[in-house]
Amino acid sequence: MIKTVGVIGAGTMGHGIAQVFAQNGFEIQLQDVSAAALARAQGSIEKSLGKFVEKGKLQAGDRDAALARLHPATDLDALRDVDFVVEAAIEDETVKSDLFRRLDALTRPDVILASNTSSISITRLGACTSRPGRVLGMHFMNPPPLMPLVEIIRGHASSSETVQTVVELCKRLGKTPVEAADYPGFIANRVLMPMINEAIFCVMEGVGTADAVDSVMKLGMNHPIGPLALADLIGLDVCLAIMNVLHEGLGDPKHRPCPLLKRMVAAGLLGRKSGRGFYAY
Repeated sequence: MIKTVGVIGAGTMGHGIAQVFAQNGFEIQLQDVSAAALARAQGSIEKSLGKFVEKGKLQAGDRDAALARLHPATDLDALRDVDFVVEAAIEDETVKSDLFRRLDALTRPDVILASNTSSISITRLGACTSRPGRVLGMHFMNPPPLMPLVEIIRGHASSSETVQTVVELCKRLGKTPVEAADYPGFIANRVLMPMINEAIFCVMEGVGTADAVDSVMKLGMNHPIGPLALADLIGLDVCLAIMNVLHEGLGDPKHRPCPLLKRMVAAGLLGRKSGRGFYAY
C-alpha cells in the first residue's frame, strides 16, 4: 500500500506533483539539493492551496492538513523509507540516470521508481537500475494541480503489474491515466512540441508576430492558450531539450529545433521563470 511518496525536484512540476499527492492524503518527502528552491516550492504550494480555498474547492482544514503532509529535504536519504518515487529533476538524461542509480541503491526493492520526464527514454532509465520492471514514466501536465491527464509510459521492461499499480494510483489522485509507448516525446510532446517549434519558425521568418500566431491558434483553432505563451509557461529551455530528444531519437529533419528557439535559450530568455520569453512577465 502506497502511503508515503518521494518527489525529487522542487521546480514547477515537482512542487505541483507534491501538492497533488499531499491534497490526496499522501505523506510527501519533497527533495531538492537547493534549500532556496524548497522554500519557493513551499510558498507556491501554500499560494495554490489558498486559491482553492478562496474558490470554495477546498476547506481551510484540508489545506492545513495537506501542508502538514509536506516534508522538505535537501538530502536524498530522506527518501529511504518511501513507498513510491516520482522523479521531476531537470530534463537531462545524465542527471536522471544518476538519480535512478542512487534511488535503486537507496529504496526498498519493491518500490516503483517513476519519472516525470517529458521525452527521455524510460527503457534507458530503467536499465540504470536492478529493477527495470518497476520503472516507468508518470508524466504530469503543467500545472499538475489543475490538469487532469497523466501520461503513463511503459518502458521495454516495465511490468504490467507496475503499470496497473500506477494507473490505479492516478485514479486515487483524481487524474485520468493514458498509456503511451516508450518513443521519443511519447504522445503529448511528440504532437505538441513540433507545433510550438513551427510557431517559433513563423515568428523567426516574419510570417506573424508572437501575438498574431497565438491569436490565430486561440481564435481559429479554439486552443485555450497560444503555442508561444504555452512555450513560455513550459520554459523555452525545456522545449529545446525536448526538440533535441525528438530530433536525435527519431532522426527526422522536421524535428530540428528552430534557430530562434536556440538563440533565445542561449540569451537566457526562458519564458515565465526568467521574466521574459516571447512575452514579458
